Amino acid sequence: MDVKAFFDSATFTVTYLVADAATKICAIIDPVLDFDATSGRASHTAADAVIGYIRAAGLRLEWILETHAHADHLSAGSYIKSVLGGKIAIGEHIVDVQKIFAGIFNLADDFVADGRQFDVLFKHGETFPIGNLKATVLHTPGHTPACLTYVIEDAAFIGDTMFMPDYGTSRADFPGGDARSLYRSIRQILSLPADTRLFTCHDYKAPGRDTFAWESTVREQRQRNVHVHDGIGEDEFTAMRTARDKTLGMPHLILPSIQVNIRAGALPPPEDNGVSYLKLPINAL
Repeated sequence: MDVKAFFDSATFTVTYLVADAATKICAIIDPVLDFDATSGRASHTAADAVIGYIRAAGLRLEWILETHAHADHLSAGSYIKSVLGGKIAIGEHIVDVQKIFAGIFNLADDFVADGRQFDVLFKHGETFPIGNLKATVLHTPGHTPACLTYVIEDAAFIGDTMFMPDYGTSRADFPGGDARSLYRSIRQILSLPADTRLFTCHDYKAPGRDTFAWESTVREQRQRNVHVHDGIGEDEFTAMRTARDKTLGMPHLILPSIQVNIRAGALPPPEDNGVSYLKLPINAL
């Protein structure tokens, strides 16, 4: 299994390309659509870098895997599918997230909150192939109701459940989030074999660390994660996470991101002037 990471410095997001060296079949995990919130312009620099790598390496894309409906970057899933094909997949509980935000954004009748925007809705425990590689889906909610971890051979792509050990864990205060569920999801991940490689979706460089990083192991997280190392119980974690979340502002791109990401990376349908519009709800979050 070959794993290639693409770090987007604008959103601190890591997109992964997972390829089976034998068959040349690959999957992209959490692709980024460039978006300038000031001008409202979307572009494809980050996604085109991944596409260019796939073409240069002679790979064939079969999967575009989302760990969840991100609040900090827009997904390039729809764009990449239009260029290379492949199936866009996410967890079946994206329907719960869609229903929550369809209400918050008062989405029109052209948006149906049943997951149809995605090609595949995975259930917990489901398996699927990436060439000769075996991938298993774990439902790991808490950050959002729909969060997934993809366990592929000796690696797990854990989305926003945890960050690097020196940075801790994700917030759990978004609509539908829950700190106790997050703790239980993290313990599920940390029950994997100790040498399992863990790939996080973001890195923000903890104080005192000079370089960005996104790979750890189950062993390292259990020993050193500042929020949830072995010995931290559910009540202690929940109290810490709840108090910490109250001090955090909303992510810069949460309002545009969610509207696009619950549509599998597609922009809202153009209006009669040919332009797509994103809504800005006032005092809704």
